[in-house]
Amino acid sequence: MKTISRYYKKYIPFILLIIGVLFGQAMCELALPGYMSDIINEGIIMQDMDTIYRLGIIMIAVTLGSGICAIAGSFLASRTAAKSARDIRSALFRKVTSFSDAEMDQFSTASLITRSTNDVQMIQQASVMILRMAFYAPIMGVGALIKALNTNVSLTWTIGLAVAVIFMIMLMAFFLVLPKFKVLQMKLDRLNLIMKERLSGLLVVRGFARENYEQDRFDAANTDLMKINVFVNKAMSLLMPALMLIMNLSGILIVWFGSKLIEANDMMIGEMLAFLQYSMQIIMSFLFITMMFIMVPRAAVSAQRIGKVLVVEPSVKDSPAAVSGSQVKSEAAAVSGSQGKDGESSISDSQGSTKEAPVSKGILEFKNVSFAYPDSKEKTLCDINFTVSPGKTTAIIGGTGSGKTTLVRLITRFYDVTGGRILLDGNDIRDIPQKDLRDVIGYVPQKGILFSGTIADNLRFGKEDASPEEMEDAAETAQALDFIKSKNEGFEELITEGGTNVSGGQKQRISIARALIKDPHIYIFDDTFSALDFKTDAALRKALKQKIKDASMIIVAQRINTIMDADQIIVLDEGEVAGKGTHKELLSSCDVYREIALSQLSEEELGREMS
Repeated sequence: MKTISRYYKKYIPFILLIIGVLFGQAMCELALPGYMSDIINEGIIMQDMDTIYRLGIIMIAVTLGSGICAIAGSFLASRTAAKSARDIRSALFRKVTSFSDAEMDQFSTASLITRSTNDVQMIQQASVMILRMAFYAPIMGVGALIKALNTNVSLTWTIGLAVAVIFMIMLMAFFLVLPKFKVLQMKLDRLNLIMKERLSGLLVVRGFARENYEQDRFDAANTDLMKINVFVNKAMSLLMPALMLIMNLSGILIVWFGSKLIEANDMMIGEMLAFLQYSMQIIMSFLFITMMFIMVPRAAVSAQRIGKVLVVEPSVKDSPAAVSGSQVKSEAAAVSGSQGKDGESSISDSQGSTKEAPVSKGILEFKNVSFAYPDSKEKTLCDINFTVSPGKTTAIIGGTGSGKTTLVRLITRFYDVTGGRILLDGNDIRDIPQKDLRDVIGYVPQKGILFSGTIADNLRFGKEDASPEEMEDAAETAQALDFIKSKNEGFEELITEGGTNVSGGQKQRISIARALIKDPHIYIFDDTFSALDFKTDAALRKALKQKIKDASMIIVAQRINTIMDADQIIVLDEGEVAGKGTHKELLSSCDVYREIALSQLSEEELGREMS
């Protein structure tokens, strides 16, 4: 709750205003029974019409004041709760987007979505109730109790009895329903997870004819959630009638014993009716408090779930030197720096002085790099050493699980190395701000990912102010221009969610064009060409070689044909470098590479390559 409460601090002035408005509403409502008592005792019984008119006008004015305060309180409470919920959602989004892959492994995507939507909604609803009731109910309850005692002391036992019974019911509900709220959110997480897996893996489910199995799995999770919801709703639905029954029985007791006091001339009719209204106000205050005690624990569960995300510190974060800007050694850092009088880029150090930010050359060095996934005792990569030079192509190949994708994820700092160093132009990449590091890298993942919007929108994801000419040039190099122009709207053709209206190869080529339009100093193609046919693959690599002359290029691939022209090939085997060299050199010196080559090329082709 402490983690969540800080998002309400800036709304303290509004909260104080809400308290003031609710205090005014409570005072108005507490005044009405007294005026009603005076009208009955001094006006109706004494047949004094002037008193009736005078007090009636006052009651109308007080009622209007109460209504205005109630409307203002509800408006301010709803506005404050909505704004604070917006801030919490924004904080969640910023936190999740700052996570490295290590943190993402702690939470499922479905759970993060539930926490950002359903859990935040629960907190917002509870906030409205707390702001409206947590201040109003105690003021009303205490004020009504004082008024009731001043009206008649002999009937206060009826109020005490009603409050005691309500308190017992509240405790029973609290201990019976509260444990179910946490289970409810977990069941909702499970349902969202199954739904996400079903939608994202729809083709696999259909391909294996497992629709019935998936339907049964969803129905089981849905039924579990339904049972918990039914239990909670039954408890809540029984609570209100029980409390209303107590309130009505209390009213009967007050009228019954009040009439005896009136008969004995110990109480006037107006006083009894005023006491009855005060007792109802006291009981209603406890009803509001009871509702809060049911709602707040559920919101507390949601707050804990959100807090668990917000308190997680990303394992990959900028070092103090990177944050201050004193050690930034990439061209991207120059963008955030000021322009010197001679037009050269500069950045400010922690003392406020400026120093020139050297332009990135794209020299990438792996020095004794090792890596082990969190909570894993075995290393995925061990003692990796090689250098990627500008204008050269470095290919990485190896069997499944050899660590190829892990290696490129270390370059982009999706994970940080657990041993050794990765240097960019002689500087440890951990000393470069993540944004600046990624600004000089064009990364195309193994699975092409497109966003909803137009093709142009997806290309501008790489460069926000890209011109039509730049987009066309990048698309032509990526072998995507022909199919883009064949679309009715060309670059303005809409891409559906997840890029489902384009083929895998088209999606991949758009992803490549998106990286090209960025014009980075280092290109990383993580098995990017696997979705392309051999003809397109060859044409694309030829175009890339002509387009990218001064940048460093890293290609992760499974196909020998894709990498055989690379200037340097790194062969990985079980996380270690099994060989390093050109295609011809590795055929004669590396058994692992030769086995991969034999699985894809004929002996005759290999013979020609080795000769």
